Amino acid sequence: MSVNDHPTTTEATKAIVVYPDLVFKEALRRDPQARLEEAIGLAQAINLDVVFSEILHLKKMRPATLIGGGSVETLKGIIDHHNVQLVIVDAALTPGQQRNLEKAWATKVIDRTGLILEIFGERARTAEGRLQVELAALTYQRSRLVRSWTHLERQRGGLGFIGGPGETQLEVDRRLITDRITKLKRELETVKRTRALHREARRRVPYPIVALVGYTNAGKSTLFNKLTSASVFAEHMLFATLDPTMRRVKLSSGREIILSDTVGFISELPTQLIAAFRATLEEVCEANLILHVRDIAHPETENQCDDVHHVLKDLGLEIAMETHMIEVLNKIDLLPASEREHIHSTPSQVPVSALTGEGLDDLIKAIEQHFARDHKPYHYVLKIEDGAALSWLYRHGEIVERKDGEETITLTVEMSDKDTARFQKEFGYSSLGDLPKSLSS
Repeated sequence: MSVNDHPTTTEATKAIVVYPDLVFKEALRRDPQARLEEAIGLAQAINLDVVFSEILHLKKMRPATLIGGGSVETLKGIIDHHNVQLVIVDAALTPGQQRNLEKAWATKVIDRTGLILEIFGERARTAEGRLQVELAALTYQRSRLVRSWTHLERQRGGLGFIGGPGETQLEVDRRLITDRITKLKRELETVKRTRALHREARRRVPYPIVALVGYTNAGKSTLFNKLTSASVFAEHMLFATLDPTMRRVKLSSGREIILSDTVGFISELPTQLIAAFRATLEEVCEANLILHVRDIAHPETENQCDDVHHVLKDLGLEIAMETHMIEVLNKIDLLPASEREHIHSTPSQVPVSALTGEGLDDLIKAIEQHFARDHKPYHYVLKIEDGAALSWLYRHGEIVERKDGEETITLTVEMSDKDTARFQKEFGYSSLGDLPKSLSS
């Protein structure tokens, strides 16, 4: 049974959440209370009934159980008292530590990676999303081969564990998982090629891509809905949406862009998930502009920002972060007035409230300015009947001046070098008023 399956239609799975605070690793510490609350939010995101939570301050790690023997005994009493069916340890547990805790507590135990994988397994809706989640989860499961975490049985098409103990069974399990991982990687390569074809088609249109990235629950989907008038699922919960969504948006200047809403990031995002979702995150790599949406009202906003930057750097986007990224400081409506007055809009940083719509005009203006700053004026003389070329220039550039003659149209248009090259390749026109040879005769 998955951790998010319900024993009955009315009774949710009871869980407790503990966060081992490694006080001896001072340089790596985050605010323990904020971290515990985030873990509780993750549990609640898959409808678990969290009946108890606690911060465990560790002076040292125990190789067998991570936490001390006294904490193990104390939590055993709490588990029995509340009839708890699941314990979430918000840390990375080794397979041995997980098995030892399950034996001591006589209940199911998962760590932070397992919990995030459960959420992704619950939320993925598209075929690609399900493939990515299954690949990540099987990669994680292969190193453990424990029967307590069986949420993948239904995803593996019935290829669950075959009964029977012993080393032979472990070998069978390992072979089944390895074979399935190999098949999933082949299927995802097909998805990757399909995405590449779609991106190539968009380049031929083309509309600039604007990708939303940010820490989970920063408000990306709410902002996406506001800007596109779409109805992407947006809720005050962690990982409210996983599958990427793209919509065309027309800006006030008439320029059209494609806005892409991507999966949210989180601290200690499992490496299996980063690898599995790389095909999806390639949309961010291909983007002409990145909007980094931050929950500016969150007490850990700076640490969350660092986590997002870390993932973006892993994707090789250091240069894009400096030249093609706007920070969207979301949820300013939750800030006290004394803090809000110190936040000002700049071309690279825009305070907004996606919920109320405040600051969205400034954000759109910043997007416009970003695409306009690389634009230069080009001069063209078009044959008057060449409507396709004229329409293309209106869609992809900003017409500064136009003069209609009896046989030609003289235009000054501001465009990027990239769009200028595309225009010349598709229609044969070069700038400075030259006509293509096919039309000059």
